Amino acid sequence: MLRLIRAAASAALVVLFLHPALAQERRVPASPAELRLSYAPIVQRVQPAVVNVYAAKMVQNKNPLLEDPIFRRFFGLQGQQGEQMQRSLGSGVLVDPSGLVVTNVHVIEGADQVKVSLADKREFEAEIILTDTHSDIAVLRLKDSSERFPTLDFANSDDLLVGDVVLAIGNPFGVGQTVTHGIISALARTGVGVSDYQFFIQTDAPINPGNSGGALVDMSGRLVGINTAIYSRSGGSQGIGFAIPANMVRVVVASAKSGGKAVKRPWLGARLQAVTPEIADSLGLHSPTGALVASVVPSGPAARGGLRASDLIASVDGQSVDDPNAFDYRFATRPLGGTAQVDVIRAGKQVKLAVPLETAPDTGRNEIVLKSRSPFQGAKVSNISPAVADELHLDSDFEGVVLTEIPEDSTAANVGFQKGDIILAVNSQKVAKTSDLEKATSQSPRIWHITVVRGGQQINVTLGG
Repeated sequence: MLRLIRAAASAALVVLFLHPALAQERRVPASPAELRLSYAPIVQRVQPAVVNVYAAKMVQNKNPLLEDPIFRRFFGLQGQQGEQMQRSLGSGVLVDPSGLVVTNVHVIEGADQVKVSLADKREFEAEIILTDTHSDIAVLRLKDSSERFPTLDFANSDDLLVGDVVLAIGNPFGVGQTVTHGIISALARTGVGVSDYQFFIQTDAPINPGNSGGALVDMSGRLVGINTAIYSRSGGSQGIGFAIPANMVRVVVASAKSGGKAVKRPWLGARLQAVTPEIADSLGLHSPTGALVASVVPSGPAARGGLRASDLIASVDGQSVDDPNAFDYRFATRPLGGTAQVDVIRAGKQVKLAVPLETAPDTGRNEIVLKSRSPFQGAKVSNISPAVADELHLDSDFEGVVLTEIPEDSTAANVGFQKGDIILAVNSQKVAKTSDLEKATSQSPRIWHITVVRGGQQINVTLGG
């Protein structure tokens, strides 16, 4: 059975190509001699900008027997269990001469210490300056160095074509820096499930555990993507690897350079749905393609740009949109300010709209951590502002309080609550804002009756008793 593996759990993968300034030439080799040409000049130029990333964190060494007080007393053992250092290995790419390194969030997530090893074997401590879980991209900065580092330039990943040759450079299985080559197998892959933005480059360049965070580069030596996951039966390369497009990476790096702690992206202010074959037939389409507008937030960018429910979005700034995932990626990589041209099909006619590129309003979030003894203890909750709804992919029509963070060892996690759960009522008391939930949890009833919305479905839960 195939399974999706983040190619970074214990190693890192990098794919790099050369000469950012040169346009990539596409042609079939004209003679057998040309087939013997070497990638060595490209590799030699890009290798210095590819790094290994080492992350370490302390974890509690849990032994079920030691959690039993009778067992501890009988054997005279102390109640405290030991800690263990957990290490992971990944790859990264230098993208700024000052020492900015791009890698995957899942390479460094939860790390207490991060080190970066350069191609020349030097090691630097690194600080995490920005993590964007939506794209699975993290930006690090090398500490205690004033030198200028070699970097890779970004390519325009929208210019890629299926069949283009690419190289991957990384540290698979921790064996040391390794170069592999292949082609772009597919573009705009969705359903990969390792980040919120489902729009990946697929390549057959061999990628293995340890390659996560590495660079995918074109034949001009420019960064076209960051390798992040593989499909595999065995845990090793099966010829299907996925990379985050460089145009998405560029947005995250720009936010890090500006000093931001979070990536700011355009907000549409509308809910989209996929076009099924049945919907395509009803609209008179030849194939089920595009993103259908299900609803529009009043006074949001979409509404002010003229977008209406039942419009079919066909393209953004001239880039075709096959489904809602493709729209999310295209719109999220537009620069803030100005407008995006959105082409829609309305009642069988093509309409061009100018949608403002602005962030979602984030007023009234009022985020708090619930500390009272209750099923919600330890959870962080927030009012559902447009920004929160956009971050968690919630229907903005909902009013209430949403769980935004649930620590693994919290009561809320043990009960089974999940990030994104919307709390509508507790013990028949309507929950409209975080203060309502805080008040409801300050009481100590024997039985808790809770109304939750998860994945658009309302669930009534009874706990205790």
